[in-house]
Amino acid sequence: MAKIKVGIMPQEQMRKYTLDIATGKHVPKRGEPKIWFTSMKALSETLSDPNRELLALISEQHPDSLSELAELSGRAVSSISRTLKRMEGLGLVQLKQEKQGRVVPKVPYSDIVLDMPIGRDALGA
Repeated sequence: MAKIKVGIMPQEQMRKYTLDIATGKHVPKRGEPKIWFTSMKALSETLSDPNRELLALISEQHPDSLSELAELSGRAVSSISRTLKRMEGLGLVQLKQEKQGRVVPKVPYSDIVLDMPIGRDALGA
């Protein structure tokens, strides 16, 4: 399985970066993060220990539904659903709606790698 690279970029800089990509002023380079967080706090909330445990359970146990994942994790289905929808929006998980009405979670990556340059203008964006 592939690795996904995440990075941290302040909101204002992220807006400029996104606009530069949209207007062709910046072409993302190979190896640049695919997922961006606006702060270390946002990253740590999304990839908290309990949430990383959910990712591990999905990756290792391959649950057939959110209910099965809830049983494996000891968390409520509603809590898992909210967390995974947020992660899906970022591209960290995939939620496949089955014909039977159940939602099957998948983790398309084996590793999450943090790219966090110290310099203020490390991307040149």
